[in-house]
Amino acid sequence: MAESGTYALLIEVEPSKTIQVGALGEVSFDRRWYAYVGSAFGPGGLSRVDRHRSIAAGTHDVRHWHVDYLLGAEGTHLRDVITWPGRDIECELAERVDGKFVDRFGASDCDCTAHLIGRTDRAVLERSLAEAGER
Repeated sequence: MAESGTYALLIEVEPSKTIQVGALGEVSFDRRWYAYVGSAFGPGGLSRVDRHRSIAAGTHDVRHWHVDYLLGAEGTHLRDVITWPGRDIECELAERVDGKFVDRFGASDCDCTAHLIGRTDRAVLERSLAEAGER
């Protein structure tokens, strides 16, 4: 079994866009940096991140999670991945990251505001993620 844990995808969106995101419907994304917080505790563990990379690269077309729609949209770029192996902190991390929430994105199975948080500055977003993950 692959190692399980929590992860964050750092996604750059340029230019601003509106896309259809599954059952959420049309969602508007400003030109900025986004952190998507997810977890992978199933049999494939953190190899789920490889699936996200494939969608971002255009080599996998199946959309399952909200983030798949964003990663597959033109003008979005998966720039980095941060992982917290063995730690189940998805909701805690999502609530602690400082930024603008994209309402209900990635949070259809929990009570969080969202699991996608945006900032205009990548360094500030990364620092917020790191600090949130240290708690």
